[in-house]
Amino acid sequence: MEKRRLGRTGHLSTVITFGAVALARVSQAEADRAMELVLEYGVNHIDVAPSYGEAEVRLGPWMPQIRSQVFLGCKTQQRTREGAWAELHRSLERLRVDSFDLYQLHAVGTLEELDKCTAPGGALEAIIQAREQGLVRWIGITGHGHQAPATHLEALRRFDFDTVMFPLNFVLYSDPAYRAAADQLLRVAREKDVGVQIIKTVARGPWGTEPKTHDTWYAPFTDPEKIDRAVAFVLSLPVTTLTTPGDLRLLPHVLAAGARFRPLSQEEMAALLAEARQYQSPFAA
Repeated sequence: MEKRRLGRTGHLSTVITFGAVALARVSQAEADRAMELVLEYGVNHIDVAPSYGEAEVRLGPWMPQIRSQVFLGCKTQQRTREGAWAELHRSLERLRVDSFDLYQLHAVGTLEELDKCTAPGGALEAIIQAREQGLVRWIGITGHGHQAPATHLEALRRFDFDTVMFPLNFVLYSDPAYRAAADQLLRVAREKDVGVQIIKTVARGPWGTEPKTHDTWYAPFTDPEKIDRAVAFVLSLPVTTLTTPGDLRLLPHVLAAGARFRPLSQEEMAALLAEARQYQSPFAA
């Protein structure tokens, strides 16, 4: 699988990151099978969070044996210094590790949330302190929603984050306003040597009234060919890596798509953008 430099971290991340949210509600045996598959594909970047159910507990038995092989990113939704500090240490304990390669402010998709994190006594202070103590090497920010790219642009003005993680897929990119904000964020990330991580790659829209068939909060593409094209679209943009979705049934398809990836031509990308009108933003009301 192709590897790309994660900005100034210098880490050569596989273009597919294992999103451990898929381990939130599975048995240890299911988690073990998923980890075996992830490692078989050579994935060397893992993303996890304490808000992902039992994911940290399921990863815990694996980390002592693979810690040196993977770039480990974790995050916090706490907004105060004290809350973030306590949650970071709880994650270290549950994951059975001494430090994180990357620790991120989680789900910062609006200026209101960013204000909470960066205010005096906010969560960012705890992460900076953790970096000073060697518990964290790099600091990032993640976000959901239509305002995430613009919010992360403002975040980069306020603090020198090492990575950003935000939603991007061909459906979102077909929206002129979202595309403009995403392109601006990608440009600034290149200028500042900030690593770019992508989420929601295989989202085709909100569940709405249709039956929920997968353990993802959005309705995903499930056809392997469509997953291939969705993954290829995102990886044809100037990003580092994309995270796998929150349902283990989709994991093999996304891993295979990452392994098969080849850059799309401008014509192929235009065709996908034209097709996007059949779908909706996962954040549509």
